[in-house]
Amino acid sequence: MAPLWFNAALCFELLATGGFIVFIIRQEKWIFRCSYWILVTGFLFHTIFLAYRYYLLGAAPILDLKSALSFFAWSIICVYLIIQSRFKLMVLGSFVAPFAVFLMIISSAMPWTEEPVKPLFKSLWLTIHVGTVFIGDALLAIAFLAAIMYLIQEYQIKQKHLGAIYSRLPSLATLDRINYYSIVYGFPFLTVGMITGSIYAQYALGSYWQWDPKEVWSLISWLFYAALLHQRIAVGWQGRRAAIMAIVCFSVLVFTFVGVSLLMGGYHSFSSMGAR
Repeated sequence: MAPLWFNAALCFELLATGGFIVFIIRQEKWIFRCSYWILVTGFLFHTIFLAYRYYLLGAAPILDLKSALSFFAWSIICVYLIIQSRFKLMVLGSFVAPFAVFLMIISSAMPWTEEPVKPLFKSLWLTIHVGTVFIGDALLAIAFLAAIMYLIQEYQIKQKHLGAIYSRLPSLATLDRINYYSIVYGFPFLTVGMITGSIYAQYALGSYWQWDPKEVWSLISWLFYAALLHQRIAVGWQGRRAAIMAIVCFSVLVFTFVGVSLLMGGYHSFSSMGAR
């Protein structure tokens, strides 16, 4: 049953991605509306899939890389739907949907693992930790995509290539605002996720801090974003510098999310959770 819901979600999200790509080319609102509601349908199937997996496992469905990528994709779409209701920025879906579907495609290529879940992972604190971290990561992914859009738009303006791409992307001020708000709201979620992770570690392992590679790199990621947020709020960073730093910070975050778990071992590694 779980693969059925997963495949349905992937199909609808792929179809929505195709629609968003057509929209950025054709710029017809009915294409956006169709793509948006197809994405919403895929998101609903994705939610059912995750809820079903949670029911089967009795734990947050993030214990292997396949599940973690799927949950990250779901989080990104969830955050996008909320941001879209706030900013009404139709072109944003043309960047967010492909990114989320890219994660889903990688996830779909990995085998299913049905190993028994260790009692250690059946904790409410783990669920809260995972939920807040992934929502924070999703918001920071939106900041990353807004930064990419900002640099593309800025390049078009500087080169005076005020053609098709320029007319399809939002203003630099709008993109900078999305980047700012995504970081402002994403950083607290990331912070709460780290705090709840420490509480879970104390509950599960008897210590708030283990010097696990994932813990160390999570702190490094947090410090990068703390520095960026400080520069934006206290110093007044805007525009290009803020966009480049958002991309650098997200690169560190991605390495923390995937690279550390796969390459550095520790109790956060996917192998230690029962799957690679």
